[in-house]
Amino acid sequence: MTKTNNSISPTAIMRNAYAVYPSFAMLAGMQLDVFTPLTGGSMDVESLAKALHVQADKLSPLLYALVTAGLLIVEDGVFSNTDEANRFLVRGRPEYMGGLAGFYNGLWQATLKTSESIRTGKPQAKFDWMSLPKDDLIKYFKGQYPGSLSAGRQLSGKIDFSRFKRLLDAGGGTGGLSIGICETYPDLEATVVDLPAVVSISERFTSEAGMSNRISAMAADLINRPPEGSYDVAILRALIQVLPSQYAQKALKNISQVMEPGSSIYIVGSVLNDTRLSPIASVAFSLVFLNVYDDGKSYTEKEHRDLLLEAGFVDISIEHNAMSDGLGIVSARKP
Repeated sequence: MTKTNNSISPTAIMRNAYAVYPSFAMLAGMQLDVFTPLTGGSMDVESLAKALHVQADKLSPLLYALVTAGLLIVEDGVFSNTDEANRFLVRGRPEYMGGLAGFYNGLWQATLKTSESIRTGKPQAKFDWMSLPKDDLIKYFKGQYPGSLSAGRQLSGKIDFSRFKRLLDAGGGTGGLSIGICETYPDLEATVVDLPAVVSISERFTSEAGMSNRISAMAADLINRPPEGSYDVAILRALIQVLPSQYAQKALKNISQVMEPGSSIYIVGSVLNDTRLSPIASVAFSLVFLNVYDDGKSYTEKEHRDLLLEAGFVDISIEHNAMSDGLGIVSARKP
């Protein structure tokens, strides 16, 4: 007869069972734009509910949940933003992240299908944006744009782009990454390379940003052929992670062919430690990719190094948690 160890309690189980609720509270707060009215000062529930055009008794539980989530402060029933919420969740601020609500919602909805994706061997939340009608395609990329723009602005503060003249934004989608970088570096010109269905959307976003004179869009299948032109810096954000390794290798080799000697390449995205246990964001994206892509994945440090070396790059460096969203940067040089 097996003896039960009564000293063991379901601590980890219960911690994980309730860990999702602060995240859901944050999502609701972003969707309702709770944080923007509070930039003018503290407000009680009734005043904030009036500003948001919602019922105070329905809003109240969310506000207290946002306090426990570390995004609001409450004192005597009056709420105010934390410093972090003031910086990143107030609409109109340069580093505003509230526009990522749709992105996070999509990630979490997809990840709820993990068991079925594993059971069937097929991604249950596969998103075939190539088959979307144009209006739906534009809506999809609008949801991607805030994250791309934010990433570009962050990179412009981490990397000295003043030494570069021609940027290749590989798989750049909306061009938000290039826009975010070119805002800071007026002498830099960028080319956003993506599949033909995306080029007109790239041009739309760069035009709306007033960057058409410095950012161009080019249709190219990076897996099957090199893009046109010559570049002294390339950025691949969330590109190789959506590809199986053999296609990621082909894309890197094709990009290498148009890189000038001494040029730099930066891979921005999910980079796992070789133990596959960290960073937490990359571990999380490993689950997301199971549900969304047929063969995409979070590549390990070693896998990144092997891919880059095979493509002819040297001086490979990896920085985990380099971006505010917990993703990493892999950098290398074309000799």
